[in-house]
Parts: sequence; structure tokens; C-alpha cells
Amino acid sequence: MTQPTTGHSKSYFAWAGGLTMFAGVVLIIAGFLDFFRGIMGIANDDVFVATPGYVFRFDLTAWGWLHLIFGIVAVAAGFALFKGALWARILGIALAGVLLVVNFLSLPYYPLWSLVAIALYVAIIWALCVGRSQEEKI
Repeated sequence: MTQPTTGHSKSYFAWAGGLTMFAGVVLIIAGFLDFFRGIMGIANDDVFVATPGYVFRFDLTAWGWLHLIFGIVAVAAGFALFKGALWARILGIALAGVLLVVNFLSLPYYPLWSLVAIALYVAIIWALCVGRSQEEKI
């Protein structure tokens, strides 16, 4: 008896699994970096540039707490991606989207790192949207 096929080769699933692994690793790394950025903001907000007249002006210590909390959640979501669950993929996409916006809003406070973080989160969203695991229905 033959197995039903979905039209995708095994190499596709290996490639897709690699993208999910990539997204998980990058989400963990970016989460740790946001976590440490949060600690910097809480401990010593003089590290950040204070931009006068910025529309989305927030207390820099509050930005620190925001980055700290989202960094912890990003690390947890990154580890959950290794299990290959669909809920982890959806959480990773949603979290990367929120962190992308958070880093966009903090561009005037820490511009270079914000641009790097935005690029990382775009790569995570792309990898999680493109790749599918073998267990998911296509």
C-alpha cells in the first residue's frame, strides 16, 4: 500500500525544519539581547539618547522594563519553537511583530541596535511564515 503524498519532497521538510530552528535560535538570541537592553534601561538610563520632542516619548526606565519583559517572553517562545508546535510558531510570529514595533518606537533612544533588532525580527517572521514542519497539514 502506498503512502499518500502532499506533493512536497522530504528535502522541503528538512529545509522548512531548518528555518524553524533558525527562527528559534534567532528569537532566543534577540530575546536575550532585549533582556540585557532592558537591564541597561532600568539600571542606568543614561545609556540611551534622550530625544527632545519625540512623539512617542516614554520614560526610559519604562522602556527598560518593556524590553526586559518582552525579552524574557521571546526567549521562552524561542525554546518552545524547538518542539515544533503550531502554537509556538504563531506565538513567535506575533511576538516578533510586537517586538519589531517596540524597537521601531525606540529608534531615537538607541538607533543602531533598534535597526539591527528590527532586521532580526523581520527574519524571524519570514522564517516562521515560510517554513512548515512535517506534522503540519499543507
